[in-house]
Amino acid sequence: MTDGKLAVIGLGSIGSMALWQASRLSDSVVGFEAHAPAHSRSAVGGDTRLFRMLYRGLPDYYPILVRSKDLWGELEAETGQHILTRCGGLSIGTVDGPYVPKVLETARLTGAAHELLSREAMAERYPQHRLRPDDCAVFDPHGGVLRTDQAVTAAVAAAQTNGATVLADTPVEEIHETAAGVVVTSGYDSWTFENVIVSSGGWSRRLMPHVLRAQTQTRRIFLSWFVARNPLEFSPERFPVFIRISGDRSMYGAPSVDGVTVKATLDGRGAPAGGPDSVLRELTSAELEETTETVADFFPGLFPTVVRTDAFPDLYTSDGHPLLGRLAEGSRVYFATGFSGTGFKMASGYGEIAAHEALGKELFENLDFVRPYRFSPA
Repeated sequence: MTDGKLAVIGLGSIGSMALWQASRLSDSVVGFEAHAPAHSRSAVGGDTRLFRMLYRGLPDYYPILVRSKDLWGELEAETGQHILTRCGGLSIGTVDGPYVPKVLETARLTGAAHELLSREAMAERYPQHRLRPDDCAVFDPHGGVLRTDQAVTAAVAAAQTNGATVLADTPVEEIHETAAGVVVTSGYDSWTFENVIVSSGGWSRRLMPHVLRAQTQTRRIFLSWFVARNPLEFSPERFPVFIRISGDRSMYGAPSVDGVTVKATLDGRGAPAGGPDSVLRELTSAELEETTETVADFFPGLFPTVVRTDAFPDLYTSDGHPLLGRLAEGSRVYFATGFSGTGFKMASGYGEIAAHEALGKELFENLDFVRPYRFSPA
């Protein structure tokens, strides 16, 4: 006898969605969370994340984005929570630079809806951005801002309504496979499940075999907020989410969700951390200086003084793609982690894939680029 068909270890961005989806498929699902769902030390922290259908890179992500967009709507309808504010998105950069042409190329390959905006069109529609003479932008009509706390707590609550059990304040120290299933250990307690999903973000490495630990690293992600001179100009109705890579500066951000502050954060600054529990929460003087200088350059409508900061751990893989699947055929341990700072927008889609595959309901195709076995020795 086992204690359930499936255990989900870690109920953050991906784990909460996997638990919700699994609860739709089985009445024998248990979620383990070391603290509480959406606790402030996890990569869920920071209020919001960007949702984008436009991006530069591998076009194979696009079907997951399409499905994720629909699932965010399903979660809202099921729980009555407002999770995704559909305010559009902007990809901003130099006309012939390293960013915008690649965004346009991926849009062409995927067929994603978009609109190319000249510098003059941007000045008319979105004057909040101070652009350089050779800047332009690509508008994503399906972009928006996700409320992280609402998303995670809504998914966990929906799973519980469907019959899932949640064990909060229950850190998992060890898992190991036996003939009977997977033994999950927390302190002096242990359980056995038919299958397990490991989705504990920066804390996942302790539950990984060596071959995956060698290909992953915990990194520190920091965030920063500024006060708007005229908050209405930075409301979701007027200010889409954005990523800007222009010259030697880069930044991403979201509209004001509290009517006062605007998230504007340096892009691509994830730095290695000793471990998820040792991440430096405060920004360094160099980080503060570069952040302030970039905001002063990009946004005349924001006071160039950082009013809030925070930092969180996330798990990165050596190739920047997630771990989604089993390391070996026949294993009962399914990994859904290592999303390398870009997972939240697709969390609902990833959660659906993980739940269906871990429970043996469906195997999704064309996902070799995220399968853990890509790191297996030849």
